[in-house]
Amino acid sequence: MENFIVSARKYRPSTFETVVGQGALTSTLKNAIVSNHLAHAYLFCGPRGVGKTTCARIFAKTINCMNLTPDHEACNECESCKAFNEQRSYNIHELDAASNNSVDNIRSLIDQVRIPPQIGKYSVYIIDEVHMLSSSAFNAFLKTLEEPPEHAIFILATTEKHKVLPTILSRCQIYDFNRISVNDTIAHLQNVAQKEGIQAEPEALSIIAQKADGGMRDALSIFDQMVSFCGNEITYKKVIQNLNVLDYDYHFKLVDNFLAGNVTDCLLIFNEILSKGFEAQGFVNGLSEHFRNLLVSKDPRTLPLLEVGANIQENYKKQATACNDQFLFNALRLTNECDLNYRISKNKRLLVELTLIRLCQLSDEKKK
Repeated sequence: MENFIVSARKYRPSTFETVVGQGALTSTLKNAIVSNHLAHAYLFCGPRGVGKTTCARIFAKTINCMNLTPDHEACNECESCKAFNEQRSYNIHELDAASNNSVDNIRSLIDQVRIPPQIGKYSVYIIDEVHMLSSSAFNAFLKTLEEPPEHAIFILATTEKHKVLPTILSRCQIYDFNRISVNDTIAHLQNVAQKEGIQAEPEALSIIAQKADGGMRDALSIFDQMVSFCGNEITYKKVIQNLNVLDYDYHFKLVDNFLAGNVTDCLLIFNEILSKGFEAQGFVNGLSEHFRNLLVSKDPRTLPLLEVGANIQENYKKQATACNDQFLFNALRLTNECDLNYRISKNKRLLVELTLIRLCQLSDEKKK
């Protein structure tokens, strides 16, 4: 039986071109390589799972490539590229600062920096989670970081830039990685699903992308989890069941009842949601998001802000035509007040139910 490789590793980008959602940053790095304007120290910072360490490895591989392609990517054919791909390169050194954060660890690194590379031009030192270094380790690292040997390049990666000493920041070129957008995540997941021979509904991938919160590694991990649960056909219903996400249909039904002033059905729907194990505050936040999406759907210019599948987008556009702006503004105000008062409320269920009743009373204002 063939060993399973998780998608986050199997489909990890190997060239700048395949990095998802960081186009401006990868273009800058490629231009620096082409023009030979390489700094001696870089700081890659941003949320988890957006490609910091991946870009560091691609950059290290590319600057040591002996025969760049016309697109300024690594050739994968020269000895340096082969050594990197086979994980036997002595030009690229990775250090986990979380477990190597003492002065002695940094002193060993400084001694190692003096040794020139055997193949290629540069020895690249990738220090992950650099904010975990102790203050004394940072101070021991300062002089080498400012004036390293010509063959040495440092790439520091961190999720918490504010914890890195200002003296370290001043010696680095700083690159801020963005959260990966929902649309970019969906497109990448569709590509992975196609390669794996898996049928996936766009709405299902949209839920996965939203749950990942901008991290591609998280999105691919959730995707693998869904494949284990659903098999070769990932559906919206199965995804919301496994991830414990509230179905969009509940929000659409509630708004229809708000517009009709139907208090009884609203309370029954809320009771059904609670009986399925969903928290009341999460329900209120989801309802606020639904009202926001309805407001966004009223104007074609703001429609791109709606990060949902095509079918659900059509449902939003249809329901938005039944809601006037004042109704949506008041609804957003009420759900926001409920969210703010939820923590201090003694009877949380009653607070949410009163909010639902007040939302039903907005139907008279809607007709004005």
